[in-house]
Amino acid sequence: MAKFQLLKDWVDLHVPETRCFSPSPCPLEILTATHHPAYVEGFQTGTLDQKAIREIGLPWSEGLRDRTLLALGGSIQTCELAREFGLASHLAGGTHHAHYDRGSGFCIYNDLAVSARYLVSQGLASRVLIFDCDVHQGDGTAAILANDAHTFTCSIHAEKNFPVRKVDSDLDVNCPDGMTDDAYVSLVLETLDSVIASWHPDFVIYDAGSDVHVDDALGRLSVTTEGLYARDYGVISRIRGLGIPCATVIGGGYDKDRARVAARHGVVVRAAQAVFAQVGSPNSL
Repeated sequence: MAKFQLLKDWVDLHVPETRCFSPSPCPLEILTATHHPAYVEGFQTGTLDQKAIREIGLPWSEGLRDRTLLALGGSIQTCELAREFGLASHLAGGTHHAHYDRGSGFCIYNDLAVSARYLVSQGLASRVLIFDCDVHQGDGTAAILANDAHTFTCSIHAEKNFPVRKVDSDLDVNCPDGMTDDAYVSLVLETLDSVIASWHPDFVIYDAGSDVHVDDALGRLSVTTEGLYARDYGVISRIRGLGIPCATVIGGGYDKDRARVAARHGVVVRAAQAVFAQVGSPNSL
């Protein structure tokens, strides 16, 4: 968990123009609108069985429980801020492997699905695009929102990577091993253009996973830091150029050197700040 503080430090140093907000824990009634109440109760009370804990991949503790609700509250607040300012970035989030009644792959609750459902329930959006560029397929998000007419799930991921058994998103785009900057960024932006043109979202949640990076411990692609920035700037500038609110989350990123992975997560914040400086708030569009 050290990378999150390192990410905040990196943003403070390299993107000093940002306004920072502190979230509150996600209320359980919002959480249980998306996740099975029995699963939520089991995790909150530390009474999940060991098989369920092993599938999550993180040892349970009160600290993990509290941090999880706080991060989820941050995703919701980021969406609210994006509605207000047009663009907002969360320094956590992207827990797309969590399913309705179980966690998986270091993901406990699915903040993407919870946030999308929250936006719709509050009348803040009616057509939410979840544009997931984490190197791993967003199986939990796809499963939870499979029959939700108010959401569109798009996952662009390494074909030969976790999860082994993938769940069909509304649109899945497979990337071959070793894909490099130009081909990858072109694929991402062409896919985004196509989805926006055909589905007409009024809100986008962008999972900017940095685990597509060539040096990521769990990725299989060969995208450089420059490629990450080109992807993130391209995605965000297209969305905001159309006047659509955009909330970004960091998604996955894995490296024994926590400072290096924090810097890679910071790329999306740097890109978002550059777009905001150019496009501005909704009132300037």
